[in-house]
Amino acid sequence: MRIEEGPDGLHVAAAGYRLDVALGSPWARLSDAHGRPWAELLLDASLHTRSGLDETVARQEPLVRIEAERWSAVVPLVSSLWRRKELVLEGDERSLRLAAVVEGDGQLSDVHLLGAWTSAQPAVGTGFHRSGAAFRTLFSPEPADPARLCRPASEPAILDVFGGAGPGRGHWFFTPPPFCFAVSRRAAPRDGSLPDGGDDGAADGERAWLAIGLAGPAGVLGFGAVHYEPAERSFSLRLAYEGQTRVAGRFETPAVVLLPGASDPYAALAAWASDLRGRGLAPQRPEESGPSWWREPMFCGWGAQAALVREQGGRPADHATQAAYDGFLAALEREGLRPGTIVVDDRWQAAYGSAVPDASRWPDLRGWIADRHAAGQRVLLWWKAWDPEGVPAELCVRNGAGAAVAVDPSNPSYEAFLRAAVRGLLGPAGLDADGLKVDFTAMTPSGPGLRRHGPEWGTSLLLRLLWILHDEAHRVRPDALVITHSPHPSFAAVTDMLRLNDMLRLAEPDDEAAVVAQMRHRAGIVEAVCPGVPIDTDDWCAPDLASWRRWLACKQELEPAVLSLYYATTLDRTGEALEAADYAALRAAWTAARDRNAATRSAR
Repeated sequence: MRIEEGPDGLHVAAAGYRLDVALGSPWARLSDAHGRPWAELLLDASLHTRSGLDETVARQEPLVRIEAERWSAVVPLVSSLWRRKELVLEGDERSLRLAAVVEGDGQLSDVHLLGAWTSAQPAVGTGFHRSGAAFRTLFSPEPADPARLCRPASEPAILDVFGGAGPGRGHWFFTPPPFCFAVSRRAAPRDGSLPDGGDDGAADGERAWLAIGLAGPAGVLGFGAVHYEPAERSFSLRLAYEGQTRVAGRFETPAVVLLPGASDPYAALAAWASDLRGRGLAPQRPEESGPSWWREPMFCGWGAQAALVREQGGRPADHATQAAYDGFLAALEREGLRPGTIVVDDRWQAAYGSAVPDASRWPDLRGWIADRHAAGQRVLLWWKAWDPEGVPAELCVRNGAGAAVAVDPSNPSYEAFLRAAVRGLLGPAGLDADGLKVDFTAMTPSGPGLRRHGPEWGTSLLLRLLWILHDEAHRVRPDALVITHSPHPSFAAVTDMLRLNDMLRLAEPDDEAAVVAQMRHRAGIVEAVCPGVPIDTDDWCAPDLASWRRWLACKQELEPAVLSLYYATTLDRTGEALEAADYAALRAAWTAARDRNAATRSAR
């Protein structure tokens, strides 16, 4: 790495990039190792609070420090709101990091990075300034509705822990997704697929993706959403803290991590995740973990429950009964299929939050689980995150009217309540189930007027909830399996398996190729950021039988894949019945999966 500090500024020529910080300019020019531009990074930030907006009113020249393998530049800023503010930019051979540090008091609302309100240099204009963008395509690792792999860099995007019903809220498939975008200088295809090849004008098809991610310890992940906010040939990032994070003294924002030189967007995500783990900001995991039964073929009853609606009416949750599950498993047995793991889905509970079985639907859930164990099978129970039904209001996050909107894992009393519930589900004196399939994590509470007990909020509050659930599950049953759809490296210690989530709204019924492309996309994200974590390949809601068949064939190419089956006889969406050839394909796939599992055990 060559670093030069001269009368015109700082110049860095590293293995992965070039950076030029001109004296007197609020921007730093980031280029690739060959000098092709990536971005003009704004060396400023705004950290707003409930009580005021943060504007930079004066700035000083960067204070540069050069060491053997790294460098840093600290830009002192004068804030309209904070006693002290500075922007810290630092780098090594392969990466750059940018963060803001403030001192003062306030409750954070929005934090702008790579963008800021400023009147410090009237010659370049006052108002909101952004970073310049030389890239044309943005890759988001949060599957959305409608689902696309890429979009023009001029379109906004969001990475968050929220989602659900209603317009604009369909991006709940991963909560949280990796907090990392990837960008390319090539234009995004109209169909949303990946740009092919390298940079425009690059004859050798060189590496052409830049990772733009966030990094920080769990304690500063109090935001619930990362907003990518573009404008004309420019962009900035906004972290939504919602007025729920109190600063009392010094506060450092999560760092924006810039990693040039990836061959594709999944490689960019992998580089970001590796950087997190290398800096101790995410836990290390062994490449292979967990007992062999985790990788057994799995039957989840939700799709079969939904199929019964076509025949018997009602809602899918109405068919989460002991009799229905006996019927599902008997139908599979007749076809020579015995799943290693059964997931009893929504809704076996009398109340979601208290997690007590509904005796009218499951007159003997404990005995039913014992029968499955006697048959050499395992049982997971579907768990609806955040739902306060059956939980005392004083243990919940509440709104201004005092109504409970979600459980509160920051409250020690709720933690005790939740741990007792998990012991009742998994403990030998309780139902003696083998683990939990966690769903609805996108119902993470959000809003500036909500109240809770402790300091955690947003991503940190979700992490706290899953940590309690996972910790108690493994205290009660060391080999317990906890499945989530939270493929963020910082959540690796609270999830044992990652599900790809529903196929909802991915394609029209005659477009099975799009279904497979989207599910492979999700698998690619999981493999990139959480290598070695088993993948629940999911199955619902298949648009049609052709799509289901194509996805079954594709699942077997993933590693490490757990073959999930959601249907016993028919599809819910079309009413198409599985045919003899489909059951034969399932038997072959399950046999091959078990053979691979046995070979892996022998190799150990």
